Amino acid sequence: MLETERLVLRRWREEDLKPFAEMNADPEVMEHFPATLSRAESDAMAGRIEAGLEEHGFGLWVVEVRDSGLFAGFTGLVWQRFEAHFTPAVEVGWRLAREAWGHGYATEAATAALDHGFGPAGLAEVVSMTVPANVRSQAVMRRLGMTRDPRDDFEHPRPAAGSPLRPHVLYRLRAKAWRERRKS
Repeated sequence: MLETERLVLRRWREEDLKPFAEMNADPEVMEHFPATLSRAESDAMAGRIEAGLEEHGFGLWVVEVRDSGLFAGFTGLVWQRFEAHFTPAVEVGWRLAREAWGHGYATEAATAALDHGFGPAGLAEVVSMTVPANVRSQAVMRRLGMTRDPRDDFEHPRPAAGSPLRPHVLYRLRAKAWRERRKS
């Protein structure tokens, strides 16, 4: 479990499945993904996420608002192994329910995840990626101190050829830069 001033990043519980499914069924939340998820697809995803946490000691933690107990979504570190010039790599990622938008939770939670990744997990580099149209996520990446070299941008192999979700921007952050940033 990771804690910040306002948030708790924790393992998944049975009671998280309903709000997780509601979030994954929201077309606005899923705007930059291939499709919304059914309850069964969402539950299966939660199971895979929890298995990853068990296997690696890090993963996509539930983000819970400390004062209210609100399920805000997930944030964390996840291995990406699809075929690309930068993989295998650990990605910092997040998905928040609409009611959790605009409060700085993504940046706060991702900061805790990166502290863990560059601390106890001993990672040398973390990446983050999204479609070019997802300007909100790119703003979070920049607030985290991640940098983008347009030469690193790539075609994600999972969306179908010609899909507007295939082009992706890639942001990177090295452990040394993170430590220097956290000192200042």
